[in-house]
Amino acid sequence: MPGSEDNQGAARSDGEQAGGEFDLVVIGGGPGGYAAALYAASAGMSVAVVEKDKVGGTCLHRGCVPAKELLETASVLRTVAGAKEFGIDAGQPVVDLAASQERKQKVVSHVHRGLSGLMRARGITTFEGTGVLHPGRVIRIDDGTELSGRNVVVSTGSVPRTLPGFDVDGTTVLTSDEVLALDRVPGRVAVIGGGAIGCEFASLLADLGSQVTILEALPSLLAGCDKDVVAVVGRSFRRRGIVVRTGVSIEGREVAEAGTRVLIGGGDAVEVDAVVVSIGRRPLSENVLADGTGVAVDDRGFVVVDDHMRTGAEGVYALGDLVNTPQLAHVAFAEAIVAVKDMLGEPAVPVDYERIPWAIYCHPEVAFAGLTEEAARARGIDVVVKTDPFGGNSRARILGETDGLVKVVAERAPGAQGERAGRILGVHMVGPWATEQLGQGYLSVNWEATVDEVAAFVQPHPTLSEAFGETVLAMTGRSLHVS
Repeated sequence: MPGSEDNQGAARSDGEQAGGEFDLVVIGGGPGGYAAALYAASAGMSVAVVEKDKVGGTCLHRGCVPAKELLETASVLRTVAGAKEFGIDAGQPVVDLAASQERKQKVVSHVHRGLSGLMRARGITTFEGTGVLHPGRVIRIDDGTELSGRNVVVSTGSVPRTLPGFDVDGTTVLTSDEVLALDRVPGRVAVIGGGAIGCEFASLLADLGSQVTILEALPSLLAGCDKDVVAVVGRSFRRRGIVVRTGVSIEGREVAEAGTRVLIGGGDAVEVDAVVVSIGRRPLSENVLADGTGVAVDDRGFVVVDDHMRTGAEGVYALGDLVNTPQLAHVAFAEAIVAVKDMLGEPAVPVDYERIPWAIYCHPEVAFAGLTEEAARARGIDVVVKTDPFGGNSRARILGETDGLVKVVAERAPGAQGERAGRILGVHMVGPWATEQLGQGYLSVNWEATVDEVAAFVQPHPTLSEAFGETVLAMTGRSLHVS
């Protein structure tokens, strides 16, 4: 399938080809799209990417990366504010949001330059503009350029969902796009939506000095997370002055004397200076597919694919936020690899969405992979559960960050009595640097390791990560520091 090296060199020389045929044409240069391009190019395929803005997509420019950079600003602020406990008198820290935004943009720009350079180095041709897929794997760009691909990946991403009556103005009503560009810290903020993104923004704004109220329609924050993890986050939020209201319905909003008033079912209202609408993202599938392509779109706007990311059209794949799978950049990376392997005729193991790693960067951080205790019991699995609070962890004490726990869910060992566990089904963490600690738990779940196999490995001390090892060791029936 890949063309000869000579042909690839001619097709990719300077990124200014007027058109042509490629082994792969990618529509959308976000995480899924650029990952497909990079992986395919490393396999020797000739690749073109059509991107209307900048490669890197929402994740790099208006999502994951800038959000985590600003959350790091909040972390530094907390550290300086608590420095006196460590014998360092730094005074009361003051946030210079303009300087923080400047640093954020430097980070984003640096990563963008690196990504663009990597794509050029692999000979990927990038076309600027909006591409539309036509029958026969023909892509027409709005500047008149026409491309054709032996294979096509459609990965146009998503945009924030909005609510009726909450027209985004960038000042009073914000989505994730506008929050990440704030030039001032609002005094009072309502965050509508208590999922991962909502909790990250609530945590960030509270650290920066806003009075934050989370309004969530579901019975609890962070739907899908383990209940013990959610309880830790909820307690931490309340201690920091974040008001959490769950099970509420949003009826609309009206102008207040100062700011705006969010109307809640039952006649209640919350008066704030700004509203952050964080109720998820919708796929950006409109104006992407011409008639007759054979690519199906469901009633929610998601492109329909099988487990190898194939659409109903021969040689056309879709992935990332455009399909109905977890809207995570690393999931899009994995889907891109599956799709390219399928193009090449290589065996490809479909993504196991039940075991993917999740990382939520609020304070305290949350990370998990695999089944929650509730989900495992709902399936009738006889489980053993062990929890280890970070309060007993030496490194957590050193850091002064003891909020949190590690929870391991395993099936009961065949024929075992009492709390003897077997295969690990889920690992759930909340606490300091949980997102960086998940690695060994993720591998344990996906390798279907038993507690005996994992407990045999030596954990470095003192570390945060040894909490996982100690928890697993306790599930063998004997333990050190975990009862």
